[in-house]
Amino acid sequence: MITGELKSKIDKVWEAFWTGGLSNPITVIEQMTFLLFIRRLDELHTQREQKAAFLKKEIENPVYQKDEYELRWSYFKNTDPDVMYRLFTKENGVFDFLKNLGATDGTFSNYMKGATFMIPTPRLLAQVVDMLSGINMEDRDTKGDVYEYLLSKIASAGQNGQFRTPRHIIKMMVQLVNPTPEDIIADPSAGTCGFLVAAGEYLRQNYANELLKPEAQQRFQTQTLLGTEFDPTMIRIGAMNLMLHGMDNPNLVAVDALSEANTNFTERATVVLANPPFKGSLDREAVDPKLLNIVDSKKTELLFLGLILKGLQLGGRAAVIVPDGVLFGNSKSHQLIRKTIVDQHKLQGIISMPSGVFKPYAGVSTAVLLFTKTDSGGTDNVWFYNMQADGYSLDDKRNPITDNDIQDIIDRWSNSSNEAARTRTDKSFFVPVEEIRSNNYDLSINRYKEVINEQRQFDRPEVIILQIEELDRERQQLLDDLKTMVLSDLLVI
Repeated sequence: MITGELKSKIDKVWEAFWTGGLSNPITVIEQMTFLLFIRRLDELHTQREQKAAFLKKEIENPVYQKDEYELRWSYFKNTDPDVMYRLFTKENGVFDFLKNLGATDGTFSNYMKGATFMIPTPRLLAQVVDMLSGINMEDRDTKGDVYEYLLSKIASAGQNGQFRTPRHIIKMMVQLVNPTPEDIIADPSAGTCGFLVAAGEYLRQNYANELLKPEAQQRFQTQTLLGTEFDPTMIRIGAMNLMLHGMDNPNLVAVDALSEANTNFTERATVVLANPPFKGSLDREAVDPKLLNIVDSKKTELLFLGLILKGLQLGGRAAVIVPDGVLFGNSKSHQLIRKTIVDQHKLQGIISMPSGVFKPYAGVSTAVLLFTKTDSGGTDNVWFYNMQADGYSLDDKRNPITDNDIQDIIDRWSNSSNEAARTRTDKSFFVPVEEIRSNNYDLSINRYKEVINEQRQFDRPEVIILQIEELDRERQQLLDDLKTMVLSDLLVI
């Protein structure tokens, strides 16, 4: 858990960027990401130096050569601002070194193509380097918490419907799919890689002993996590997020997930966790024809559902956030994707979330779909849950509150045998698949839940008028008493 002191330090770094002329939050995080990676490279080299000195051997796989000492964090952080800035911006300087590092030292360096150094002044660079040097990031948990706090500062929706999924919603979805070390966990719209990070942390917490085995750790680092993302800035940020959480070599692919170029996502994943973009429409010609065979649409939210079905192995399970329109839309494409999931696969659950969950980014109402790919049907009773609170106020401020349905959702999902007896006036209940079919595959919870309208008795109008007149007389009497008290005090004076 990040401390108040750490938050304060990060806030000061953030303020320095803003006052220094960088106001785009994505740009700020990207530039800080570069600096954090440069610092990590120096730490890696130092560790290898110490190991070599202890063994009295040459350094194995050095990050820096002997003539590159001035490119190291430990060197330039102590130089004058102008000198530091020249070291960053000159040919074959710090930033060029970072861009040219290639695949030799972890995932992040693979995504530096097209990266731009945008810190505008020597003073700002020196100020930020000094502040970051003062943040202790020795252990993995602190590194991860610091970066998560940075990401929480993205305070506006991005392009193409992208916005950050709240961390507690991500954790809920991970617990619902219950991944294991044998799974291949994918997010086809990875963004900042929040789902992949949370899934990796879940495996570490629940399978710690198993992951101590070298072969299991190797698989965890190189095969377990798979993500695709078309925005190069976001994939750099996502790669750093994974790296700072101790996941150095996941399979991150820079590609438009919906295009024919995405050859990495065909019957590969055993678990999909995703919050795909759902804003606007795409050019149909840019979409993979194989996806159009599943759902013929231009809408990204429908196409991503088709992509997820395409990307899952048989028996693979998914937890996916969709806008409410997917649940009840009347277009042919909306009905087809719902029919496909219900009739050809196994739809297991739908969690209806309140519209404030994604504020201040967006006020759209959403739901979590929980399903398994079977290619042979299997949907019987679909579990619905009406989430009313997620532990935060549903306004733009999103302040912590006591009301929170998340643990209840996890508990009820994990004990589904107890759900059959619930009525449709409860927060959760089952709906038979035949009833869903008879309602044109409508999956909105309002179609099936029952509301009890409490009958209330009110006094007759003449009685209410008499009550108001009595209150008015009491008010006048109190005012007269007050006047008497004030006048008597004045006479005494």
